Amino acid sequence: MNITLWIIASVLALAFLAAGLMKIAQPQEKLATSGLAWTEDFSSGAVKAIGSIEVLAALGLILPAVTGIATFLVPVAAIGLAIVMVGAIITHLKRGEKQAVIVNVVLGVLALFVAVGRFGA
Repeated sequence: MNITLWIIASVLALAFLAAGLMKIAQPQEKLATSGLAWTEDFSSGAVKAIGSIEVLAALGLILPAVTGIATFLVPVAAIGLAIVMVGAIITHLKRGEKQAVIVNVVLGVLALFVAVGRFGA
């Protein structure tokens, strides 16, 4: 079970680290034209904040467990990502983007799996 949790947490961390860094580094207009049309519904600051949350949560999924310091932060980070995914699901449903909702549900369920697995550990 521990190996499964590590694999899922690592995949989630890589995905959210990449997505978060992209939101932080690129201007909102470029994000909107590159397939993240939802960014048009948010201010530039909100998009950067979402990206920052994703990066911090990605780090929180891995670093505490690797260092053995404040390991309670791993499930907290996973719950944070699940909450971000709930917001993403709501946003995509409002915009009629059903394909994106499926991805958000899968990521949210995986994050909850990590949270439950690590809270019990």
